[in-house]
Amino acid sequence: MRVMFIMLMAVTISACSSMGIQPWERDLLAKDSMQLVPDYLDNFIDEHIYFSKEASSGGQGVGGGGCGCN
Repeated sequence: MRVMFIMLMAVTISACSSMGIQPWERDLLAKDSMQLVPDYLDNFIDEHIYFSKEASSGGQGVGGGGCGCN
């Protein structure tokens, strides 16, 4: 039973060992379109419009009201 548990743990630990990024894949992941926020300015403007129209703000770390005059 103990040997089976040790073998199971060894397989579980090594299961994701080959999930790394290959060198030829790094150029694709470094592109701006692959970033969480591809264009900072566009994202800022979209968030500003959203919280101005919704008359609320939160989760972005921005203070102010819904009028957009912060």
